[in-house]
Amino acid sequence: MVKDMLNFLRAITPSFLLSAYHFLWSFMGALVYGFPSKNLTVIGVTGTNGKSTTVDMLSRIFREAGVKTASLSSIRFQILDKEWRNKRKMTMPGRFSVQKFLRDAKKAGCTHVILEVTSEGILQHRHRFIHFHGAVLTNLSPEHIERHGSFENYKKAKGKLFVVAKDLHVINGDDKNAEYFLSFPAKKVVRYSWSEAQNLNLNLRLLGDFNRMNALAAVKVAESFGIPFDVSKRALEKMSVVPGRMEAVIKEPIRVVVDYAFTPAALEKVYQALRPAVCVLGAAGGGRDTWKRPVLGGIAAKYCARVIVTNEDPYNEDPMKIINEVAKGAGDKAEKILDRREAIRKALNLAHPGDTVVITGKGSEDSIAQNGKKIPWDDREVVKEEFAKIVDKAGNSW
Repeated sequence: MVKDMLNFLRAITPSFLLSAYHFLWSFMGALVYGFPSKNLTVIGVTGTNGKSTTVDMLSRIFREAGVKTASLSSIRFQILDKEWRNKRKMTMPGRFSVQKFLRDAKKAGCTHVILEVTSEGILQHRHRFIHFHGAVLTNLSPEHIERHGSFENYKKAKGKLFVVAKDLHVINGDDKNAEYFLSFPAKKVVRYSWSEAQNLNLNLRLLGDFNRMNALAAVKVAESFGIPFDVSKRALEKMSVVPGRMEAVIKEPIRVVVDYAFTPAALEKVYQALRPAVCVLGAAGGGRDTWKRPVLGGIAAKYCARVIVTNEDPYNEDPMKIINEVAKGAGDKAEKILDRREAIRKALNLAHPGDTVVITGKGSEDSIAQNGKKIPWDDREVVKEEFAKIVDKAGNSW
């Protein structure tokens, strides 16, 4: 009831008043915590896909180089050697949270902070009163269109990070929107491309060509801070997994991979890398980019032999309505199963030795958001539980 009232008030409040409201909160947060970014080197990583992985990679490189580092992403918070899971279902926390994190990092002795920066965070002025030294663009594709009104507005929101970051810009030159981001002035501008990623002397254990691009972005930032490539190489080659990002939960006799992909561009890259036999997917509710639901289904039908459409994060929407919209894009290949555990169980049973099962949409998230509640959930744990049941039932053989 209270949440519905708040949503109603937001809906009837003029946009300029909402903007002023968020701006004031950002200022108050910085004021309360003493504008902590003043003496920190802060790097913002933005884009549609690959932000969390790039943040993690860059943090690991800096720490390998002996730099006292903190980082914040949709996966986790990290200050020096302490890490804890981001359970907020919010990549860039609002209110005073980011400023408090910066203050805590500073108190712990950190000199460098890497932040994942979202278009929603920028829209709500969460990037304000943070002294950004550098900005990184991973890539850009349509996302949050209903929230921003158009792709152009979404792109411009991302661009605001490059306006406030005056020292270093690192940009994916292969992205079709690269020229827009390259137009913002900075003391140093670095453009990177796939041709460099191909030739990068790096034995990366993370799956997917897109992770080589994420790695190259992190290497380019590190080089700009005088960190030699051999240090970056050492840090990146130690990485075996980023939680919930192309994470192989089961490796034999079938491979089961969990990934966060929830945009068409990200989903297609995951499927291209893995060539799955069985795919489990859904789409988020709450009015989030409803246009992409049949598109996601269509991509699954293109790459997957079997497609299971299931519940994801319906928020206040009817989950079957969302499932039907995704399934429409998958056509005759779609099998609709409301219960996500049952969907995962069915996918595992459909797989044969050597097959790959891909489960997308939630990654390392620890809950399903439905009807104002957070229902405890972890795709990775459910996969392990259901796999164990199948193995036991089969007499310890597949």
